Amino acid sequence: MSMNIIGILGAMPDEIALLDSKLADKREEKIGGCTFYLGTMHGKSIVLCCAGMGKVNSAAATQLLITHFGAEAVVFSGIAGSMTGKIGIGDVVISDTVVYHDAENRMIAEAYPHMQSFKADGALIRAAETACADAKVNYIVGKIATGDKFIGDAETKNAIAAACAPDCVEMEGAAVAHVAAKNDTPFVILRAMSDLADESAYDTLVVKQFDIKEYCHTAATICADMIEQINSR
Repeated sequence: MSMNIIGILGAMPDEIALLDSKLADKREEKIGGCTFYLGTMHGKSIVLCCAGMGKVNSAAATQLLITHFGAEAVVFSGIAGSMTGKIGIGDVVISDTVVYHDAENRMIAEAYPHMQSFKADGALIRAAETACADAKVNYIVGKIATGDKFIGDAETKNAIAAACAPDCVEMEGAAVAHVAAKNDTPFVILRAMSDLADESAYDTLVVKQFDIKEYCHTAATICADMIEQINSR
């Protein structure tokens, strides 16, 4: 499958800043309330955007990446809350499966592509694994759960764990994956762990507004090297 045009998105400016700095021959286009940055990276045509947080923002941006800009693969790069003891803060989850934790999944699956969960592309997963190994970043390939709420308390975390047992929790991945699947477009979600999705997460990230740039940089570094891996395959 061709992957000559790759769409990359994050939810926050910090999640795309490093990737934006690596774009050559850059130009901008504004559509649908979002600024898209077009350029090249490692011989690939890249369309990059900061979609905004939540499922609607990320779904809208993903659809534009595919239908307006012609993206042949979609990558999300950002941070997430860890839901497993297998990894720690700063480590990475590469999506194998992506699910909603706050949706009526059987009802949603009545429409194409008739899925309650979404499987990432094998070639993109392998490229991301190589990128993690090159960067000496600890990672797992696992399940990512998405919902329209920041998870910052143990009660909610435990309820999500009981419902779908994800390795991390965030606010955009399943919407990106869902739209990609509706368009038969390969995808992968890359998430660096910024917190533990409990009271400590709320205190650190919301109350104290801790600087998340380090974790965003980790995910973006993996994403950029992954693009090079795709080019070399």
